[in-house]
Amino acid sequence: MQLIRSLLFYFGYFTVLVPHAMLCVLLGFFIPVAWRYPYFLLWNAFVVWWLKVTCGVRYQITGKENVPPGTYVMVANHQSTWETLFLYWEFLPICAILKKELLNIPFFGWGLRLLKPIAIDRTMKSKALQQLKTQGRANLDAGRSVLVFPEGTRVAPGVEKRYSAGAAELAIAADKPIVPVAHNAGEFWPAHKLIKYPGTIQVVIGKPIYPDSKTAREITQEAEAWIRQSTGSVEQ
Repeated sequence: MQLIRSLLFYFGYFTVLVPHAMLCVLLGFFIPVAWRYPYFLLWNAFVVWWLKVTCGVRYQITGKENVPPGTYVMVANHQSTWETLFLYWEFLPICAILKKELLNIPFFGWGLRLLKPIAIDRTMKSKALQQLKTQGRANLDAGRSVLVFPEGTRVAPGVEKRYSAGAAELAIAADKPIVPVAHNAGEFWPAHKLIKYPGTIQVVIGKPIYPDSKTAREITQEAEAWIRQSTGSVEQ
């Protein structure tokens, strides 16, 4: 039964994605960037809702009062596709960091390009940090926060991968706080798997970490320790 429900989910997922992406591209050129975000990301909200309807995957968020006013650098663990959809919608406008080649995907990538994401060229690792800092500061100055997944790739629940310090470097350069986020989405939407499992995803927002006189590695270690501890407390 869960296989059928998961197939139904993907049917709606792609059926809505294609026309929505086409409309975003066609209309996006005539809409200011600030207006593009809530319209373009309606698809994200639809997917989160459709997942609940078809597969019984709900969510509960705590600690939202910890999100500071103004812009910030949000740091989250990366287990699934779910958090990339949910966090961008829940905290919009928040800028994406993605592989540069994704921008070339017809319609979907073209729509992403119109949101002015931070596009990283992974073939030039020596320049990736500078791209993050330069483009990240431009987005922060424009009123858009930045979301970073410091593990760099999706990691299964219970598996640990060292966090990169890029988010902390950006926070220091822009003098912005780090907002840590922990969740267990991978238990219900496992990476690279078709079947989705019913249940409630727990999303926990931590207190902001201000750069002050800390080094990038110290900030990263503090955020990583909090996220790992909080993720462990919500994982089943």
